[in-house]
Amino acid sequence: MYRSPFWEAWTLDPEIIFLNHGSFGACPREVLAYQQHLRQQLERQPLRFLGREIEARLDEARSVLANFVGADPTNLAFVPNATTGVNAVLRSLNLQPGNELLTTNQEYNACRNALNYIAERSGATIVIADIPFPVASPDTIVQAVCSKVSDQTRLVLLDHVVSQTALILPIAEIIATLNSQGIESLIDGAHVPGMIPLDLRSLGATYYTGNCHKWLCAPKGAAFLYVQPDRQTNIHPTTISHGRNDPRTTRSRFHLEFDWMGTGDPTAYLSVPKAIEYLGSLLPTGWTGLMEHNHNLAITARQSLSQILEIATPCPDEMLGSMATLPLPDGDAQELYQHLWQGFNLEVPIIPFPAAPQRLIRISAQIYNTLSEYKFLGETLRSLL
Repeated sequence: MYRSPFWEAWTLDPEIIFLNHGSFGACPREVLAYQQHLRQQLERQPLRFLGREIEARLDEARSVLANFVGADPTNLAFVPNATTGVNAVLRSLNLQPGNELLTTNQEYNACRNALNYIAERSGATIVIADIPFPVASPDTIVQAVCSKVSDQTRLVLLDHVVSQTALILPIAEIIATLNSQGIESLIDGAHVPGMIPLDLRSLGATYYTGNCHKWLCAPKGAAFLYVQPDRQTNIHPTTISHGRNDPRTTRSRFHLEFDWMGTGDPTAYLSVPKAIEYLGSLLPTGWTGLMEHNHNLAITARQSLSQILEIATPCPDEMLGSMATLPLPDGDAQELYQHLWQGFNLEVPIIPFPAAPQRLIRISAQIYNTLSEYKFLGETLRSLL
């Protein structure tokens, strides 16, 4: 089977056909080496690194990330993952009985659990907008969400890219409607940085969180939380630490609280600029070219699987980034996943959706993948199904 010339830039197991970059990402060798260099500096002089240099180092890394995602650095804080970012916002809100929290039937399970927890504690009500899948156009999603907005809607929680179906939701249009009504938006952009262009200034979300370890290919444990300036005094990290009463006025309380939540390893955050630089150097057209390459590979791979399996594609190409899904015949999702993994070394998720025994297969496309890998997957599935 043909391997991409970029395969060796990663440390992935050569025995595995890895078609699941979307779940946890994968960090290139060069970025991992840079992180190890930082760790050596940290352990050589922990007090200097963590006690005297860390804020300046975080500011430098934050500035590079802010430029990449189209934000002012003052509005970004590093967090370990997007789920932590969602929790920080939800657990900071002052909700009252009667408030409505709007989300969709495709919301990521971890964040839906956080929403349920907050609603149970506050007495708020969760309202669900049903997004159909298959879906014919983004307008259908805008209508589904906005039709559920009411006078009691306090916050709308949306995935930018849905984990289960891989759909890119039309959040810009939805946010514009919410902003016109004074309703806050919390966007889980776990898959977005590095998959599709992002400009937080123009997007207008109240809160936005995204992972750097997925499509940016930074080390695990690197993500960000964006909060609009007028909301920052009310948003606190899930771990309250020294920043809560730090007397300094030279740094924002937002950064004082989020930048230090106790002793940890900040090298994943500090490696984000290296990941941005390295991935952006792989193609002559930089990040624009990389995103286009991965999108085109995902679309071509989906079409190949569609033809081999004789299954219609469930959404337009423009509603996808570098992941795609296809519905499979009903059956046991976990059994099929294990069969592909154990019998054929194929690492690809089979997702019960919308509920078992219905199931989807989700493919990811990163520059180290090749079309021959998806064709092998398709032929294998055809023999199994």
